[in-house]
Amino acid sequence: MTEKRYFDDPMTTEFTAEIVGTQRGERGFGVILPFTFFYPTGGGQSNDTGTIGSARVVDVFAEGDKIVHLLDKEIEIGSYPAKIDWDRRFANMQHHSGQHIFSAVFWKELGLETLSSHISGEAPSTIDFDKASLSDEEIALVEKKANQIVFENRKMKAYFVENNKSVDFRRPPKVDGEIRVIEIDGYDYSACGGTHVPQTGMVGMLKITRTERINKKVRIHFVAGWQALAFLSKVQTAASETAAMLAVGVDGLNETVVSLQKQLKSAEKELKSLREIALDVEVSKMVQHAEEVEKNWIVTKLFENRNPAELRSMAMKLRVYPNMVTILASFDGKKLSLVTSCADETNVSANDLLQKHLAPFEARGGGDKSIAQGGGVADDVDEIFKNTVEFMRNA
Repeated sequence: MTEKRYFDDPMTTEFTAEIVGTQRGERGFGVILPFTFFYPTGGGQSNDTGTIGSARVVDVFAEGDKIVHLLDKEIEIGSYPAKIDWDRRFANMQHHSGQHIFSAVFWKELGLETLSSHISGEAPSTIDFDKASLSDEEIALVEKKANQIVFENRKMKAYFVENNKSVDFRRPPKVDGEIRVIEIDGYDYSACGGTHVPQTGMVGMLKITRTERINKKVRIHFVAGWQALAFLSKVQTAASETAAMLAVGVDGLNETVVSLQKQLKSAEKELKSLREIALDVEVSKMVQHAEEVEKNWIVTKLFENRNPAELRSMAMKLRVYPNMVTILASFDGKKLSLVTSCADETNVSANDLLQKHLAPFEARGGGDKSIAQGGGVADDVDEIFKNTVEFMRNA
């Protein structure tokens, strides 16, 4: 059995490690200590890393009642100086304590229970809540209250109780017996086996970076301490650089972006209108070169790398002309796109016409009597309209 001294003293980073056992497995070489300050992965929190002697501790995990320290090389049984990577440990502590603060605030202010969490000092930590989404106002409320708890520098106490009914847990544990409690002085009580800062002020700062929807639940991503400062610094740099490009101050950035979005929307609308006019002109020219076949008029045209949506739009415009049959194709050297349309007065089905023209190629598609569309792989389409007139006469 390994004694978990990180429970009582999470601030210790150096100690003498007495190796009393070793093991080799698929995960590598591991050592067993009678006691340890290294935290193993568990409870949503990442493990500590560090050194034992000259070996790197690359992973720590619980295996029954013992804690295995996975090393990057084998060392003999004996006593060695051990050192925990403090930056990683402290970041994990900040984020784990930050998670407790956020979970407590979400519960007290919004009535939302924490479903699960993942704690990492190297990437944004996450908390899942039983709600589909969060409004900007709710996020702002929670952030303000959470940072208020941080600034109040409340004590964070860790202790064991024998009966879970003796503590007013935010989320009552499902097990009986000895339970470790993490208390945010006068504010929250939660069962937890992780490492935490002694006082909330050591969390430094809490910031929700984004939210996302996961299986109809909302997940927040947050950072604490130095990570929060780094995140805000990155946002500030991006805002300053963007403001400089737009020749405005950071305070006027939002107003400028809104104005540009309106201009862009207006320009896109105007561009769409101009494209429609250009397509109308192009369609008019095609009508002038239509060929009469069996009392119908037929338009065939092969384009180079034309947008299939534009092909369809032109085919729809052409089918309003009486007795008009249209076959438009586009080829980019590898892929063929084909659209067919038939005016109501014709005795030809656009879908039948499409299938006959696609038959020689590795292509497929479908539609109805009025319009059909398809495509696929092709090597050579130079003779795609070779049998079109014959198809029309036999329709």
